[in-house]
Order: sequence, then C-alpha cells, then structure tokens
Amino acid sequence: MRLLAIGDVFGRPGRRAVRDLLPGLRDELKLDLVVANGENAAGGKGLTPATAEELLHAGVDVITSGNHIWHERDIVPYLGQNVPVLRPLNYPAGVPGRGHLILDLGARGQALVVNLCGRISLLELDCPFRAVDHLLEGLTSRPVITIVDMHAEATSEKVAMGWYLDGRASVVVGTHTHVPTADARILPRGTAYVSDLGMVGPRDSVIGVTIEPIIQHFLTRMPARFDVAEGPIVFNSVYVEIDDTTGQARLIQRVDRSL
Repeated sequence: MRLLAIGDVFGRPGRRAVRDLLPGLRDELKLDLVVANGENAAGGKGLTPATAEELLHAGVDVITSGNHIWHERDIVPYLGQNVPVLRPLNYPAGVPGRGHLILDLGARGQALVVNLCGRISLLELDCPFRAVDHLLEGLTSRPVITIVDMHAEATSEKVAMGWYLDGRASVVVGTHTHVPTADARILPRGTAYVSDLGMVGPRDSVIGVTIEPIIQHFLTRMPARFDVAEGPIVFNSVYVEIDDTTGQARLIQRVDRSL
C-alpha cells in the first residue's frame, strides 16, 4: 500500500497547493491512500465543511485535525455526518465526530486511520496513549494497516508515541508545528515514523502567518491580527510503502514540493 501523509494545510494557499499538486503526485507515486491534516485549512485556523470538501475533491481521502478543529462553528454538525474527517480520538466521550475510521482500499484491503492530540503545552485532554490502547484493544476486526496522526506541540510526546506504537501501527506521523523534521525512519518493529510532516502553506511566513504582526507580538506582547501570508507555497509530506500482508512499513521518505 502506498500512502502520502500531508502536513498541516494552511489557509487558501495550502488548499491551492493541494489542488494543484496532489493529482500529479497521485499519478507519479501511484498512491492508494492520501491523509492530510486540515485543521488550519480555513483562513489559517479551523476547518469548514466547504474547505473540507475542497480538499476531498482535490484527492485527499481522509482529513485529520487537532486543537483547532472547533474554531468554525459549522464544522460541528458536519462532523456528525458520514464524512472522512476526524477530530482527535482522545476528546472526552460524547464529543461530536469520531477519532478514527476504517477505510476500504479495495484490493489493498482496509486501513485504520487514527487521530490523536498531545497534551504537553496544548490541551487538557484524555491521555492519547491510553486512548489509542483502548481503541486497538477494543476493535473486533482490526485492519492490518494502521495510520496514526499524532498532533502535538512537544517533539518528545510525538517520539514517545512512535516508540509506543512501534509494531502496532504501520505509520505514526507528527503534525502541528508546521516545520518539517528530518527524522523519517522505520522503527525496529516496522513502524514508519516522522516527528512532523511540516506544512502546506506560505513559505515566507511565521508558520503560515504574515511575519511583521508576529514579530511585533513577540516584541510587545500586545494582541495582533494574524493573517495568512502570501507568496511562494511549500508542500510538505511523506511517502510510505506498507506491506499489505504484515502491515509493516518498507519505505518512508520525504516528498517536499513548492509552488
């Protein structure tokens, strides 16, 4: 199975890059599955039904999210529909939406996609480690292939999750920081891991936002309006090949493009 995991899609520039680059990448890499983090797809913060549908129409199969998933009100009823859009699994019981889904890949079988959110310097949620344990132990019919998006601020928490799920997940990718990391590797028991996929959004920015207001905010600590930057766009992702029989990763490599 061939997977492309795409970093946080940021605002209109990020959506444009997905629309313009993903169809070609699907053909070039002969992709079976595309997962993208979309929690910043609407104006740089949040996700709307319209922006979600735009990403799905462009070729994304599953949209994951994180701490900004509730920023846009109309996403709440949308998550209650049968759409391939996830919110973190480790929100308390009863929260709208779902934190995992099982996707039918035809001849490739099925794939379980899981969305987790870290707690260090981010949100006070249920433990992501125990939440994923509960999910994996509770599934009566679990697919061979499991893909996990660990949306977290702390690299240590993401690395720990990679080791924790080594041999139990096919892929563990980190999101949230919008900065791609150079540690893509296959762990000893066959799990492909990278600490952060990076971002699909404006290159000349502060993680997607216009530069000067951010600098002034750091200098003065006064509130500032954060707008989506313009200019050249980066497209950060990783490509993973997974054995259909064992669920172990055979290859992981960065796929970074510009627009």
